[in-house]
Amino acid sequence: MAPLGWLAALVLFLQLPIPLFWFVLHPQINFWRRRQRAAYATGALAAWLPVTICLVYFRREIFRPDWPPTWCIVAGFALLAAEGWIFWRVKRDMGGARLVGKTELSGGGEIVREGIYSRVRHPRYAGSFLAVLGACFLAGTRVMWILAAVWTVLTRIAIAFEERELRARFGAAYEDYCRSVPRFLPLGPKFHSGREAAHRGVL
Repeated sequence: MAPLGWLAALVLFLQLPIPLFWFVLHPQINFWRRRQRAAYATGALAAWLPVTICLVYFRREIFRPDWPPTWCIVAGFALLAAEGWIFWRVKRDMGGARLVGKTELSGGGEIVREGIYSRVRHPRYAGSFLAVLGACFLAGTRVMWILAAVWTVLTRIAIAFEERELRARFGAAYEDYCRSVPRFLPLGPKFHSGREAAHRGVL
């Protein structure tokens, strides 16, 4: 596996388990709120263990043994840099506790529409998508693109679970936030109304 393959593998190790983690927690969030330590341990085990096994076992199919074309390398690093910037903005606007899901597990928090959350509702997932896309360019295999497509579908389902939980927790306030701010891309009329919002978004 080429050196860039190892970088792609690290990106996938960090990003691929995220929707699986929330598949475990969100459907039974009230149960896990009473068992927060067990929630993190169970979610991490159910998400990172199978991803790690698959990355190791299928490494020859996922990652090319040589270097990809130069334009793929440039595109890959550009996308990873964009994800790094989004991660920094999310951490700055939300704080580390919310970034790792403590708000969901505590059942508290508030909706804040400041910073990057005044433009998109799910910047962390958007950043993850850019990172996985960057890994596709660096890995340079058809299997990697198929894996990214499956991950995108799973992530979209995980977001649906998350938004259902947020609606249950915040009610009309979150509905108003959804009408004002788009999910992923700061485009269209929602972007302009979202810029005027005053609360903080929840990942």
